[in-house]
Amino acid sequence: MNEEFTVDIDGLSLTESFEGCKLTAYRDLGGVLTIGYGHTGMDVYEGRTITHDEAVDLLREDMAVAEGCIKRYVKVPLTQHQFDALVDFAFNVGIGNFKHSTLLAHLNSGYLSGAEAEFQKWDTVNGSVVAGLLRRRQAETKLFDS
Repeated sequence: MNEEFTVDIDGLSLTESFEGCKLTAYRDLGGVLTIGYGHTGMDVYEGRTITHDEAVDLLREDMAVAEGCIKRYVKVPLTQHQFDALVDFAFNVGIGNFKHSTLLAHLNSGYLSGAEAEFQKWDTVNGSVVAGLLRRRQAETKLFDS
């Protein structure tokens, strides 16, 4: 149903702008080792450095995983902008969190306004609201609704 979509420039720009690019591994606000444009995983370790080209390659791989998640779990037709917003959201909050989210449940039941309202509930780390996450959720909502 949404198989024809891949993230377009609006979606990629959204992710790049909120993630930023760090070429040396660091711990994010949740304490997770991260590198490049928000890449996490077993291949990220203390002291690891990468080139910008490697960061772009990792982002493309990670975005492909998030795209696959949206294609697999979203059962209603989407617009390109909705797809892009959901890919960024799934990339940021994690595939597991997205799969079990009320946002996805509302979306698949056709309750779009309910799904849109759910973005805003994902703006905390360890129970504290993070201004950058709030701005990201607002940007995703705006893209989703455009």
